[in-house]
Amino acid sequence: MKVGSPLGRSVVYGALGLATELLFTSVKEALRTRGRSARGRTSPWMFPVYALAQPLFEPAHDVMRGRVPAPLRGIVYATGFTAVEYATGRLFRAVLGEAPWDYAHARWNVDGLIRADYVALWGLAGLGLERVHDALTRD
Repeated sequence: MKVGSPLGRSVVYGALGLATELLFTSVKEALRTRGRSARGRTSPWMFPVYALAQPLFEPAHDVMRGRVPAPLRGIVYATGFTAVEYATGRLFRAVLGEAPWDYAHARWNVDGLIRADYVALWGLAGLGLERVHDALTRD
């Protein structure tokens, strides 16, 4: 399946990010409440953040594809995604007064905007996103 334009792929990444976030937060809530609730959460403000995968992730993947081992690619993705999460969180706070997420309650948070315990998940997400990118650009 080929999504012809970068804008089209940005829309796919944005929608996929929202859906994944809803699933992730639903599972976390179900575990926290022992199944009494599985309410997922996200914000429409997250769409453009996830859409940034097109201009930021795709070029990195293209450069590393076939040249860099998966563990190192995962580290690069984890670093990049975490940096984008922090930077966009700061931007949201400056413009809106708050970010759509708040990790201040978490033990390993930085300014309430990123969680050190999520870094490995971001690396795995990046490795999974490689397949999505390849599918979206396959002839």
